[in-house]
Amino acid sequence: MTDGPRIVHASCVAINGRALLIMGASGSGKSGFALQMMALGANLISDDRVRVWCDQDCLRAAAPETLKGMIEARGLGILYANVSAEARICAVLSMDQIEASRLPARRFTNLLGHEVPLFYQIKATYAAAAFVQFLKGGMLDPDDPV
Repeated sequence: MTDGPRIVHASCVAINGRALLIMGASGSGKSGFALQMMALGANLISDDRVRVWCDQDCLRAAAPETLKGMIEARGLGILYANVSAEARICAVLSMDQIEASRLPARRFTNLLGHEVPLFYQIKATYAAAAFVQFLKGGMLDPDDPV
């Protein structure tokens, strides 16, 4: 577990209280992907740095005070955004890895002592829409037979 909130280098967006934590190296496209999801209805939690903490049996995310309501659009500047104050982290998206499988097996990453579903970047025009839908409705467990 952890002793308290931690600041992680990431962007985070949410729909209906369900958040996607977008992680990756500087310049990997975290803010750009968050902007794409926001254009499809997601609200910004935080850009560049995200405050993460354990709340009973789940992880939560919020913006540090100095970053609330702002996101960087490279080549344009700092934009104001509709925000959600905080949300439950449902999954982590790694912008450093490219998904090679059509139907990938489930992956997890450990964040503050919690196992969180992990996805790799999808190189497809529908990627932001797919993650918006994931936040809205979840997904079938690929390891369970239908």
